[in-house]
Amino acid sequence: MLLQARQSTFGRPGNGIAFTEEETRREDGPKRSRMLDKTKDISVTAQDWLDQFEHALTKPGDEELQQLFHAESFWRDALALSWNLQTIEGSDAILRELRSASAIARPRNFRIDPNRTPPRRVLRAGTETIETIFKFETTIGRGSGILRLLADGSNGNRQKAWTLFTALDELKGFEEQLGKMRPRGQAYSRDFRGPNWLDQRNAAAGYSDRDPVVMVVGSGQAGLATAARLKQLQVDTLIVDREARVGDNWRKRYHALTLHNQVHVNHLPYMPFPPSWPVYIPKDKLANWFASYVDALELNFWTGTEFEGGTYDDAQGRWTVTLRLADGTRRTMHPRHVVMATGVSGIPSLPDIPGLKEFAGTVMHSSAYDDGENWKGRKAIVIGTGNSGHDIAQDLHSSGAEVTLVQRSPTLVTNIEPSAQLAYAIYNEGTLEDNDLIATSMPLPLARKTHVLLTQQSKELDRDLLDGLRRVGFRLDFGEGGTGWQFKYLTRGGGYYFNVGCSDLVAGGAVRLKQFADIEGFAAAGARMKDGTIIPADLIVLATGYQGQEYLVRKLFGEAVCKRVGPIWGYGEGMELRNMYTRTAQPGLWFIAGSLAQCRINSKYLALQIKAIEEGLLPREVGPRAALAA
Repeated sequence: MLLQARQSTFGRPGNGIAFTEEETRREDGPKRSRMLDKTKDISVTAQDWLDQFEHALTKPGDEELQQLFHAESFWRDALALSWNLQTIEGSDAILRELRSASAIARPRNFRIDPNRTPPRRVLRAGTETIETIFKFETTIGRGSGILRLLADGSNGNRQKAWTLFTALDELKGFEEQLGKMRPRGQAYSRDFRGPNWLDQRNAAAGYSDRDPVVMVVGSGQAGLATAARLKQLQVDTLIVDREARVGDNWRKRYHALTLHNQVHVNHLPYMPFPPSWPVYIPKDKLANWFASYVDALELNFWTGTEFEGGTYDDAQGRWTVTLRLADGTRRTMHPRHVVMATGVSGIPSLPDIPGLKEFAGTVMHSSAYDDGENWKGRKAIVIGTGNSGHDIAQDLHSSGAEVTLVQRSPTLVTNIEPSAQLAYAIYNEGTLEDNDLIATSMPLPLARKTHVLLTQQSKELDRDLLDGLRRVGFRLDFGEGGTGWQFKYLTRGGGYYFNVGCSDLVAGGAVRLKQFADIEGFAAAGARMKDGTIIPADLIVLATGYQGQEYLVRKLFGEAVCKRVGPIWGYGEGMELRNMYTRTAQPGLWFIAGSLAQCRINSKYLALQIKAIEEGLLPREVGPRAALAA
C-alpha cells in the first residue's frame, strides 16, 4: 500500500464519473464489436456525423436530425448552446432543445479537434462506443465537445449518437490571457518614475478606492480555482477567508491528514503540481502550495477576514456585505456577485445525544481534533465511521490510546488501493484537459451504471477485508442501488471510508467496535451500554459530519434567500447537482464545492457565466429559459 498508516481524505473528479483502464481502446486496439467492424475508418465516421449534424441544424424539420440520434440518447450542455448546465434524455427531447438553443447560439464549424486525443473505440458504462473529441463555435464563443456513436442494428448499422456533450470554452473577444496573449507588463516594465509591479499589486489587493465585482468567500480549492478563472477573464475578484494564512483551511486539520486520491487528478487551473510531488499529497504540503498559488497567480486575498453576511439590492444589482477584518474593525463592500466557496458542508453537525452532558471527560467534534499524541495511554471513543472517524481512531491508536469506534449507520468501506483508485484510472493516460472533458461529458444515468460496475469490482477486490469486518459486526453499505462511494459523496457528502489501515485494526480487534444502538446513555466515566457495562473514556470525538450549505446560507443571508435558492448539492428532479456552478434563483449568489478536480473543471463554467453577465451577454436572473445573446 502506497499510503502510510495515518492518512486521509477528500478528492473526487468531475461529476463523479469513473472509468477503468479496460474502458479505453484506441483505434489500433482490439476490435471487439462486429457491428463496429463494419464501419469505415472511425475518424471519417465521426467527422461524417458532425458534418450531418451541422447541416441538419440549419434545415427546417426534424427528420434529418432525428436520424442522427438513438431513441435512448443523451445531450449534456455546459453553457455552449443553452447557457445552462443541463442534461437532456431521449431523442425527442434532445431535438426540441437543440432546435430552440441552436436558433440563437447558431453553432457551426463542428470538426474533430486535431490537437486532442483522436477518435477511438472505448468502453463507457459497459458499452463499446466510438468516442470523439471535437471543437466548434457559436455566435459568441468557442467550445469543445465529445460525441459517442453506436451502430443502429435496425437501420443498417448506421452510426448514431448515444451521447453528445457540448461545452463552452471561451467567449469571443474575452479570451483568457495565456501564452501568446499573456500581458506584456507595459504599465510598469519601462516606466521608471511610475508605480512598479509591487506597487500595483498592493493597490489592487487593498481596495481602498473601489469594490470588487466578485467576492469569493472561502479559500480552499473552490475559492482559489474560481478566483484564478475570473482573474484570467479580467473580472475584479477578492477572496476573503477568516483564517490567518492562505492554506490554513487545510493546514489546521488534524495532524495525520493526507489526500486519499492521487496527485495527477488534483491539479488546480493554470499551475499543475510539480512532477516530483508524491502520489498522495500531505495536507501541509497542499496548504503551502495554496499560498504559492495565490502569490504566483496574483489573486487578491484578505486573510483574517470574516464574512458576516449580506443583503441584495435588486434595483442596483449588487450586494451590501459586511466584513470583520483582522484588527476587529468592519468594512462594508458592494460586490455584484458573491461566490460561496465554503465546501459541500462547513458547519459541524452536533447531534443531540441523550446523556452526553453527563460525561466528565473531553468532548469534541472531529473538526477540532488535532493529534493523537495528546491522548497517549488514555481511552477514547470515536462516534462515526466515515473517513474522519476511521482516521481519527487510527491516529489515536497509533499514538497509544485505547480506542472504541462507534458505528451509527451502515458505512461503505473500500481499500485505498486499488479499489478507491479505479474511478480515476483514465487520469493515468492522455492529457488532463482531455480527461476532464471526458469526465464531465458522461450523463448521470450512465455515470450511475458505471459506478455500479466499479462497485461490484471493488467488492471482489476487497472481499477478504469486507468479510473480516462483517465477522466483528461492522454494518456495510454500498450506496443506493450499489452505486458506490462517489455517489454517496455527490448525494450526501459522505458515508464512506477509504481504508488505509483502520479497517484492518477493527477487523483484528485492535480498535474495538460498538454499535450506537447498543448505547443506553453516558455516565461520567464513559458510555453506558444497554447490558449495563461501561466503556471507559477520557475523550469522546464526534465524527458526526457537517450541516449542509443551506444552514450557512440561512445564517448569512436570511431565511428568504435560503428558501429562494432551495437545496444545494445532491441531485433533485434534474440530472445535475442542485444550485452548483450555475446561476441560482437568487441573482448574484453562486456556489462551488467539491474536490480539487471538480473545482478545477467547474470553476471555468462558473467564471464564464459571471463574465457573460458583466458583459451583457447573459441575464443576471434565471428565467424559464436562459439563451445566448445574439
